[in-house]
Amino acid sequence: MAEAAASNGEGFGLLQAVLAQASWMEVLAPAIFLACWVGYWLVVDLLRLDRQSLMRRMDEYRRAWMRQMLVRENRMVDVQVVQVLVQNVSFFASSAILIVGGFVAVLGASEQARAIAAEIPFAERSSPLVWDLKILLLIVVFVYAFFKFTWSLRQFNYVAVLIGAAPYDHEPETLAMAEQMAIVAGRASDHFNRAMRAYYFGLAALSWFIQSWLFALCSLLVIVIIYRREHRSAVLAVLGPVGQPIPGDRR
Repeated sequence: MAEAAASNGEGFGLLQAVLAQASWMEVLAPAIFLACWVGYWLVVDLLRLDRQSLMRRMDEYRRAWMRQMLVRENRMVDVQVVQVLVQNVSFFASSAILIVGGFVAVLGASEQARAIAAEIPFAERSSPLVWDLKILLLIVVFVYAFFKFTWSLRQFNYVAVLIGAAPYDHEPETLAMAEQMAIVAGRASDHFNRAMRAYYFGLAALSWFIQSWLFALCSLLVIVIIYRREHRSAVLAVLGPVGQPIPGDRR
């Protein structure tokens, strides 16, 4: 109990120090950032208020892919598709861990980094504590992205195993297995998509080193860009609305 009370006291003291050293915009900007990220996840991923999305349409194509795979005796094409997906996820996962390592190095040389940033004429001046918190925010964002990418990678590996285990027929029992494979592939894609969002928000967080109001503006801009690409993109218009039959699909 004493240790917990001491930990709470230290946390409260840190919060007081941040509020004392940070401007009101330096406190408001990360709050807007978190509200944008969590709010978008809540509305789009959890509540799914907008059904017409590129991810939902691609879920239908994944189901069609798995049904077509069942009637192919040679499944090298399907395995190659999974390999391409795995390579893409692996690239971003490796990039995320390198970015984290770079920011950890910057955290260890924060005085030099602050001196370089101070040479930018239009950059705001932050206290050493607030500067370190800016770097820690970026580290947390890209660590989150790394974990999402690696979980997506593992699930795509599971999809490859399931393709190898799928029988060669089109019976109702096998169609149920195709549905399972499509769900696993869809979950892998969802985690990859959320990790990519973390990249976008991480890039927005870089603007916090310049101006806090720019950080808030970039966070809002990321929401607009992500929503347009996932729900109002030209690719979705080409693929058709969610629920439209896919040509050649075997049901």
